[in-house]
Amino acid sequence: MRKIGLTGGIGSGKSTVAKLLAEHGFVVVDADKIAREIMEPGSPVLDDVAAAFGEDLIAEDGSLDRGELARRAFVDKPSTEKLNSITHPAIRAESERRFAAAEAAGEPAVVYDMPLLVELGMHRDMDLTVVVDVDAEERVRRLTASRGLDEADARARIAQQIDADTRNAAADIIIDNNGAETDLKPQVERLIEKIRQF
Repeated sequence: MRKIGLTGGIGSGKSTVAKLLAEHGFVVVDADKIAREIMEPGSPVLDDVAAAFGEDLIAEDGSLDRGELARRAFVDKPSTEKLNSITHPAIRAESERRFAAAEAAGEPAVVYDMPLLVELGMHRDMDLTVVVDVDAEERVRRLTASRGLDEADARARIAQQIDADTRNAAADIIIDNNGAETDLKPQVERLIEKIRQF
């Protein structure tokens, strides 16, 4: 089974590419979704996050205040690294479990939708690394327009990620998503052809 790593900075439209691939029948393992699942009420990962960033992050019903965690965790690199050190081992373990399930089901390929694929060096474990690239200013515009972040928060989150040149240097394929979704679809179709050539 081939592993296709899909990554891109926050606001790049990586999730849109993953959705298009899923529509074409590819199994997508979504690291962000796994990250939410491992922090369900009562989970040991959630307990560790609360111990590191404040017990007040946990509401009375046991759920996590994700917005407040983001404000605390993405304020600087040490805080971001602290969060990653808690969550990433659990995300990696669950991702590997899902890869194994896809292989056991006879899937020819699986797409790993992982924001920090390059930062964590996980692109080296992939058969193909795909980076969705968008200019930083366009990412800020999208984050403020579609996700409701204020500009300072959007810029802070982008600043905590590696620069685009480093991410792009790790890519086998770069998808330019500076335009409209209509410009994106032909690039995804070319990517699908490339995957099917394996």
